[in-house]
Amino acid sequence: MSATKKLTSAQFVHNVLAERILKGDFRPGEKLDEAGLAERFQVSRTPVREALRQLVSTGLVEHRPNRGVIVSLPSDAQLAEMFELLAELEGTCAKYSALRMSPREKSELAQLHKRGASMVAKGDEDSYRISNRAFHAAIYAGAHNALLVQTTELTHARCAPYREAQFRLPERLEKSLVEHSAVVDAIIAGDAARAYHAMFTHMSVVRVASSGYLHDLEQGQATGKRSRARLPSS
Repeated sequence: MSATKKLTSAQFVHNVLAERILKGDFRPGEKLDEAGLAERFQVSRTPVREALRQLVSTGLVEHRPNRGVIVSLPSDAQLAEMFELLAELEGTCAKYSALRMSPREKSELAQLHKRGASMVAKGDEDSYRISNRAFHAAIYAGAHNALLVQTTELTHARCAPYREAQFRLPERLEKSLVEHSAVVDAIIAGDAARAYHAMFTHMSVVRVASSGYLHDLEQGQATGKRSRARLPSS
């Protein structure tokens, strides 16, 4: 298996495990067995090990001596720190995008937002998640600062499982779209201060929504309301 395929397999395993943890299919304290997961996903242990390493960095799991890797959702304080940093970084990206985006880049951002609106109108959560990633990535790139983009992407990757879980909350798609509109309007107008504030506010709301989702998840687990689902075999 090539290095590229291993990375692809690792990302697939990571994404599925993150989604299942955030759906409550695995409970805090539950051990994730490397060999068992490799057999389930029909991959070698290498991509599973890499996926678990990535999950440790997000706080979804932790490695404990003599116990291995176990599920461990972050505390409110930990989640707040992660999103506080991300809000500052994304706000800065939006600020520089307002100052540095070319007319073509602004037009492409507006088109991304328009497509997102169409997905929200259809209630297409999965497509909106993908569109949301592209929307934010366009703003990162529009800042035209390679180091800022790299730092923001790394922080985004750490927060990604939680910010995507928020879309399971009622009416969150619609609210996200409204928040995006404020960001787009400010960037197109070239208003750096307003763009920063709109994005910072958006990410602060995302943090609250993500925290609320995790709280509901924990409450559901405590009362045994969440059912478990089998992992895919491939």
